Amino acid sequence: MTWKQFFTSSIGKKFIMSLTGLFLVLFLIIHAGVNSCIFLNDDGKTFNLVAYFMSHNWIVRFLEIGLFVGLILHSIQGLVLWRQNVAARPVGYHNKKQRGSTWYSRSMGLLGTLLLFFLIMHISHFWVGTKIALYGGQTDHNLYYEMKEVFSHGWIVGLYMVGVIALFWHLLHGFQSAWQTLGLNHKRYTPVIKAVGAGYSVIICILFALMPLAVHFKWIA
Repeated sequence: MTWKQFFTSSIGKKFIMSLTGLFLVLFLIIHAGVNSCIFLNDDGKTFNLVAYFMSHNWIVRFLEIGLFVGLILHSIQGLVLWRQNVAARPVGYHNKKQRGSTWYSRSMGLLGTLLLFFLIMHISHFWVGTKIALYGGQTDHNLYYEMKEVFSHGWIVGLYMVGVIALFWHLLHGFQSAWQTLGLNHKRYTPVIKAVGAGYSVIICILFALMPLAVHFKWIA
């Protein structure tokens, strides 16, 4: 099998999904860590300093390219695999498979689509404004005040909660599934991976949910 055949095969697509998924898992840790600086309750000073460093450091900006490539690959491959699985699954097999699987593992396509729309909204709210300020030479761009403005609207906070819920279920299945696809599937290690994945999913999603809620309800300055 050639490299082209491998990466266009079902196994190859799952392999790419796993690698890009784990890369995005690491990114979420960094993203949640940066955003958690708002909980220092110092009127966003630390958050703005860290955000400024992240947006002006050339290493981070280079990695940002890899992040977008990984995100695009993950989204495209996920949707392709989901459509292929739905098209190739007979009704009888589907019903039998449902008995041994969770609803969120069968709904990764739907959850992924919700996340894609959520990411488009999130990027339009924060990433675009940051880049306009960066390349426009604006030195007084205050991302924290921008966050306060965005999350002052209840309907936006509500949409973010929907996105976080979709992220939770997506991570809950995707974390363990990625390692399984890469070959780490053993009766000794799989329960540990599932436990770590569940803990990671809960912590990350609680942090992401608390941020807009804390700003909207003025729990922080």
